[in-house]
Amino acid sequence: MSAPLSLVVLGLSLSSSWGNGHATTYRALLRAVAASGHDVLFLERDVPWYAAHRDLPRPDFCRFALYAGLDDLEARFRGAIAEADAVVVGSYVPDGVAVGERVLDWASGVRAFYDIDTPVTLAKLDRGDHEYLTPDLIAGYDLYLSFTGGPTLDLLERRYGSPAARALYCSVDPDAYPPLDRPARYDLSYLGTYSPDRQPTLDRLLLEPARREPGLRCAVAGPQYPAQIDWPANVERIEHLPPEAHPDFYAASRYTLNVTRADMIRAGYSPSVRLFEAAAIGTPILSDRWDGLDTVLVPGREILPVDTADEVLAILAVQPEAERRRLGAAARASVLRRHTAAHRAAELERHLREAAELRAGTARNPAMRATMVTNTLTEGGPTA
Repeated sequence: MSAPLSLVVLGLSLSSSWGNGHATTYRALLRAVAASGHDVLFLERDVPWYAAHRDLPRPDFCRFALYAGLDDLEARFRGAIAEADAVVVGSYVPDGVAVGERVLDWASGVRAFYDIDTPVTLAKLDRGDHEYLTPDLIAGYDLYLSFTGGPTLDLLERRYGSPAARALYCSVDPDAYPPLDRPARYDLSYLGTYSPDRQPTLDRLLLEPARREPGLRCAVAGPQYPAQIDWPANVERIEHLPPEAHPDFYAASRYTLNVTRADMIRAGYSPSVRLFEAAAIGTPILSDRWDGLDTVLVPGREILPVDTADEVLAILAVQPEAERRRLGAAARASVLRRHTAAHRAAELERHLREAAELRAGTARNPAMRATMVTNTLTEGGPTA
């Protein structure tokens, strides 16, 4: 049996799920990592917008600490970072470039980047926006863990020089998202923070059906929606729904809608955590379309892709109840087979151990690293 790992994670947030999907992802993943016997320290930048909305201030599955800035990080946690078997820096961490440079300098173990926003990150890099990551850092990290799979992984290795780019999708904790028998309060629901590139799809696939059929009961839960949005009277607005309320929300929905950000549709292979949460509850899902969807849930059997308000209205009006239940049960079974937090924790451990072996081999043979960099530049490096 392999020895337990000591892991330091510097992520956007673990303590607050307000206005971000990172906290839910980290909570499920790290709880499962800790349950496998590994030691986890999560470090979070103390920022006012999360300080006012902390719904998990004292996690019971890992050590947790807030730090005030880069000087505080060095003064209090440089030793832990230096001694850990692996250090993971997440996307959108404040001062993420400076944090990453320090991790590369301080850490003796595996240095990894966990991108919960991969297509957004790559679009930012194409614009020269280095808010939390640079091309040099991609090549410097031993491992790039990506919310996006498929061709994007090859791009990260060939164009940006990542020594190892691996998919690490979001997941769900089935204990936190059990099947629930609740009266149907909503015919169609949506859970997600406002995003301008998602809003046209939300308008087309939920608000337009609600306008056309006033008898429908719909809900949109999530913060930061502009005040000028014209919500139909039969759409209930919920400003913020903490993670512990997600199961009841999904269970009270006959169907729920998945809407994907434009950058993630272009990249494909970018499942949302909402897919796995709703499926674990057994709530049938209507979704926009993107490449790789069929590798996550089988269209027509486990999920229903839709393009128009007419398609949505037809499903809500004529789908037999037995078929609705069958669809939800099939999605749940698929998620339990492949997409639980325990699955992701095992994948993370495997990726970290493989990266440690590669790092050790490169340290023994420095020419190997030089060859990797030369090949990357020859095939089209970060500026290609």
